[in-house]
Amino acid sequence: MAKPNESPADMAINRIVEGTSIEGEIKCESNIRIDGSFKGNLNTKGRLVIGPAGVIDGTISCQNAEIEGILKGKIQVQQLLSLKGSARVEGDIITDKLSVEPGSSFSGNCTMGGKLKDLIKETNTPQPIVASR
Repeated sequence: MAKPNESPADMAINRIVEGTSIEGEIKCESNIRIDGSFKGNLNTKGRLVIGPAGVIDGTISCQNAEIEGILKGKIQVQQLLSLKGSARVEGDIITDKLSVEPGSSFSGNCTMGGKLKDLIKETNTPQPIVASR
């Protein structure tokens, strides 16, 4: 039974099942689960779950994320990013909150806390070069 404050988009789940491989761009308003392989840009206003067999190579923007599989690329999470024990992440993370289980691995840069818009602005602003003698 649906919760009174859930919209139909909150209840909908898009799925890429194991054995399926997609390349391109995905934009969705609701949650998405990847158990197959995806290469490209993924933008969702909902929750992203990368299952244990899931592999993503690309750039991700989402509200919340739970990673059990493999991610190569950049991920921007507005609220909570959870790396489960089987997660393998190679790339940059920008998130408000991060949860890391023992056994997971991460290689890259991580920026957390603060407002996501401010963090994105800071990472895209060129830094001045100071020469010293």
